[in-house]
Amino acid sequence: MKLLDIGVLSQQSGVAPSTLRYYEEIGLIRSVGRHGLRRQFDTQALTQLALISLGKMAGFSLGDIKGMFATDGTPQLPRAELRLRADALDEQIRDLTRLRDALRHVAECPAESHMECPKFKRLMHFASRTATRGRA
Repeated sequence: MKLLDIGVLSQQSGVAPSTLRYYEEIGLIRSVGRHGLRRQFDTQALTQLALISLGKMAGFSLGDIKGMFATDGTPQLPRAELRLRADALDEQIRDLTRLRDALRHVAECPAESHMECPKFKRLMHFASRTATRGRA
């Protein structure tokens, strides 16, 4: 079994050694030994770190991500949860697309006052609705 020193793992994964130590502390990854004072990891840690990064990008908490690994570190991805997260991202993309389009319109709007622009008024309505939904 090939082992990776914490420095090599950090370099290959792009994850800082301090973060690797933290991930080990909270049980996301596991070192398999030490060479002197330096932690050693098996190559599976690279896969785990890639999945952790992907999970963080998708908005999962580290606690959620920890639950996506079996005790031996192999991935156990919850398909239903992933579908729900993908649906939420679709909704966020739609909202952000509308926001982008409205902002571009407002930036180019020929109305004398933005308060006279129907699109700007819809943008304000959307913002207030989104803020209200976020508090619920």
